[in-house]
Amino acid sequence: MLSNFKVVLVETSHPGNIGAVARAMKNMGMDQLRLVSPKLFPHADATARASGADDVLREAGVYSSLQDAIADCQVVLGASARDRTISWPSVTAREAAGRWRGCIENIALVFGRENSGLKNHELDLCHYLLRIPCDPEYSSLNLAAAVQVVCYELFVASGQEYPNTIGDQWEEPLATAEQMEGFYLHLQQTMADIGFLHPERSKSIMRRLRRLFNRTQLDIKELDILRGILRFSQNHNLK
Repeated sequence: MLSNFKVVLVETSHPGNIGAVARAMKNMGMDQLRLVSPKLFPHADATARASGADDVLREAGVYSSLQDAIADCQVVLGASARDRTISWPSVTAREAAGRWRGCIENIALVFGRENSGLKNHELDLCHYLLRIPCDPEYSSLNLAAAVQVVCYELFVASGQEYPNTIGDQWEEPLATAEQMEGFYLHLQQTMADIGFLHPERSKSIMRRLRRLFNRTQLDIKELDILRGILRFSQNHNLK
């Protein structure tokens, strides 16, 4: 779905950064990598940093010039953190994702050298400057981090769904209003039994506790655990 976006790296000096970019791309479902005159590629450092994104490296195109790398692209976005003397149309990563999602044109996302970015004559080949909003006091991003941010915005804008596999996936149904009222009565009685709740403060405390548990949205199993604790506290207090 994102195959029309081409990540183009210009004169990357460290092969490990190429591998890190490949990994960032694969994380976000992108696999079209193009390299313009990389200093060292292929290289073991690139493979090591790719951490399983070997296929992205294997299929990467290598070009002698930026013109060749973007020749088939209808839209070219050049990443730049520096202000330019001449005003240039610019978009943030999020704006770009929203604007070109679902399009069929080939779009190049061009990233420059690690230490100096893109040169002016390279930006002349771009239709837009691509910006990643950062703290103005320190706006220089690591190459792979910059690619990761842009690819993430594209992935989210594409509307692709990804499963949440953490935890029990809310397998238990939420407690009903009737069950919650039974819990609140039990809670109030238990606090009175253990001497925590004083009559003159009971209404305000119970109101705050209701707000707390209502925000939590307890499921049935969680409610059973809490009521078990209350029963234990009551029984222990009677001994």
